[in-house]
Amino acid sequence: MNYPKGYLVAIGGAEDKGPGVDEEDQKEVNKNDLSFYHLGILKSIVELVKQIDAPVIEIVTTASSLPEDLYSIYKHSFKKLGCHTINHLDITSREEADSKKTIQRVEKCNCLLFTGGDQLRLCSILGGTAMLNLLKNRYQNDKIVIAGTSAGAAAMSNTMISGGNSERAYMKGEVKLSIGFGLLNNVIIDTHFDKRGRFGRLAQAIAAQPGAIGLGLGEDTGVIIEKGKMFKAIGSSSVVVVEGSNVSFTNIADIKDGMPISVGNLIVNIMAHSDTYDLVSRQFKAVKFKPHEK
Repeated sequence: MNYPKGYLVAIGGAEDKGPGVDEEDQKEVNKNDLSFYHLGILKSIVELVKQIDAPVIEIVTTASSLPEDLYSIYKHSFKKLGCHTINHLDITSREEADSKKTIQRVEKCNCLLFTGGDQLRLCSILGGTAMLNLLKNRYQNDKIVIAGTSAGAAAMSNTMISGGNSERAYMKGEVKLSIGFGLLNNVIIDTHFDKRGRFGRLAQAIAAQPGAIGLGLGEDTGVIIEKGKMFKAIGSSSVVVVEGSNVSFTNIADIKDGMPISVGNLIVNIMAHSDTYDLVSRQFKAVKFKPHEK
């Protein structure tokens, strides 16, 4: 089997962007005492791209309603981590995604980061375009790093959670699924997982598609995905993995919308920093995190 040569970095949102940025978010992040300069999520991205001399990073703000603000924040953060070429790829239409200028920039970059915002907007603008097709080809054949936070992470998989009421997530029909980028198969990603109480959303998504695994990413938390199958947890909180392959019963096909779902034998793994999970073998491996390594 030919595994992708590139890396995916899926982030749950509100990642540590360093001193002086997003002060309110930093108050929560700093409680966990993971150093932005040593163990932070953006540092993990930089370690991947710095395998190449003078890496070029493109920040794609298509999902966001505040593109210039987000680009400015990420540019500032990556420069603090030693990267110098951080460009803004502000694609707002399918025509721009198909343009020669966009294609040339995607061909030359070593890392592309999709910011947060609205994943439906992101996929409706980029889905099926020359830019996305090139990116998928490079992911298979080059050592490119493709990162996404919040909406940018949710859109990575072939099936994407596009909406849903967390408070009513155990009721059939309250979780909306749609088509994502297809960089990652048989995985459904949900973000801001802990803060917004989204376990029910992911459980219903996996009940509907038990062949997939659910990946719940907390804020300032994510996974590095190598070879399209090996997940390594990074960041300051937890990654929740929900497996449906052993589901013994679900009523989701038999009940009407608005009725409570019933699911038996879901498997749940909780990953902390550096723990790994193999998508193919469904093997979870814990790595003891030593305080002095912070």
